Amino acid sequence: MPFFWHIFKAKVSSFLFRMGQYTKDFLDHLTRVKRYSVHTLRAYKNDLDQFADFLQRVYGQDDPAGANAQMVRSWFASLSREGMSGTTFNRKASTLRSFYKYLEGTSPLKSNPMLRIKSLKAGKPLPVFVEEEQMANLLEVEVYDESFGGLRDRLLMELLYSTGIRLSELIQIRHRDMDTGKGQMRISGKGSKERIIPLMPHLVRLYNDYCRQKALHFDTRPDQCVLLTDKGNPLYPVFVQRKVARYLSLTTTKTKRSPHVMRHSFATHLLNKGADLNAIKELLGHASLSATQVYTHTSIDKIRSIYKQAHPKA
Repeated sequence: MPFFWHIFKAKVSSFLFRMGQYTKDFLDHLTRVKRYSVHTLRAYKNDLDQFADFLQRVYGQDDPAGANAQMVRSWFASLSREGMSGTTFNRKASTLRSFYKYLEGTSPLKSNPMLRIKSLKAGKPLPVFVEEEQMANLLEVEVYDESFGGLRDRLLMELLYSTGIRLSELIQIRHRDMDTGKGQMRISGKGSKERIIPLMPHLVRLYNDYCRQKALHFDTRPDQCVLLTDKGNPLYPVFVQRKVARYLSLTTTKTKRSPHVMRHSFATHLLNKGADLNAIKELLGHASLSATQVYTHTSIDKIRSIYKQAHPKA
């Protein structure tokens, strides 16, 4: 028995080394070349770790380059029995597709098992947004107190709604990114792509008021983060999520109350007011117009509602 136990341990160690090294090299490639975000890299790693465990447990396969399409299908079938959604299927399939494409150029891969695996057609959910009147009520001065924290919260909510930036972009804004003279802000988005977003006069005034209050307590040098916690530390995702959820609960009954809801509201309201879709794409920092077109469905629903109310034949 000890002899077989040592063989088993050796096979597992060999597998973990091989899969771990392949995964590490692949993730390093995604970090340095593709410049993927930390969240995306974590999702890729989790998917690959799950697949590696399945290969060893079910097939005793200690080399991912030796996996075939049947093994991949078996993995997806097992996940499906556990209640995996079509969206999750497509994400994991995308992970393996990228992984094996990378292996084709960097390892002795005999054949790509993902060539026969098709993605599922999954309908995208419509973006959740807050109505314009509700957003107007939320951004009233009376909602926030006059302390540093109150001004910070109001600026946080205004930036999310008035510019449509992502949570990750919000917490990275530094004073040097704000050009109040020109009324604009520089944002470093996904893939380190920079874009310029205009700042409305009321937002510039709010930023200046906040800076004066901030200077009484904390550093306001150009390289410092604009938004800080009450203790003077840079904001972190959970802090922003809690703040947004708290303030949105004051004006909407929607169960989803996140920073992305603010972004969706920004885009939807612009589209409802007749803004050009390409302009919204640039403001949001989308790589392609298809990502922005999801908002047209919401806008069409709005138009249909107005049509039914106003047209004599409706």
